[in-house]
Amino acid sequence: MVIILQGAALLQDLTIVRDSSTSTPQFRSAVRRIGLHLAAECSKHLPTTEVRITTPLEETTGCTISGQVVIIPVLRAGIGLLDPFLDLLPEASVGFQGLQRDERTLTPSEYYHNFPPPNENSSYIVIDPMVATGGSMSATLSRINELNPRKIVVASLIAAPAGIARVMEDHPEVTLVIAAKDRGLDKKGFIVPGLGDAGDRLFGTS
Repeated sequence: MVIILQGAALLQDLTIVRDSSTSTPQFRSAVRRIGLHLAAECSKHLPTTEVRITTPLEETTGCTISGQVVIIPVLRAGIGLLDPFLDLLPEASVGFQGLQRDERTLTPSEYYHNFPPPNENSSYIVIDPMVATGGSMSATLSRINELNPRKIVVASLIAAPAGIARVMEDHPEVTLVIAAKDRGLDKKGFIVPGLGDAGDRLFGTS
């Protein structure tokens, strides 16, 4: 399932992150706000348990998130989305997946991997600002599937059609939440029109 978010505030922040004249602090702030939209939508797809509580006036029914939630930023750019997800899911655990893309073949290779101990009730949210070819995301999801997850949700700012197709073909069980679907990829595998290199723009590198 692929979900593309809507909303005027979201579109305004997407415009800010796309603009090449946006400063690093402005870029980070806009990414954080978009992250809140993504986190809110992702939370809708987590399993819940009904509970009985007592308000100051009477007894009623509520719900809590069921089981362990693990947020997996794909390094390094995924770190830029971590804070808004932890704002909405403060009890979540955090793991990290480090992948480096070969700029010639566009294939990913893993250089770092550290996930919290899983259990049969673990749900995973993978965060990465860009899903371009889908190779890195598919590799990350394959890693998670080794743990027999209860649920997997992917969150990204911008995705290319090729990346969406790759993720859905390799991992049809996943829910993919994105803020925008862009036109395609250039010859170097970058999303166009896109926003450039999300990691460089988040961390002020080049």
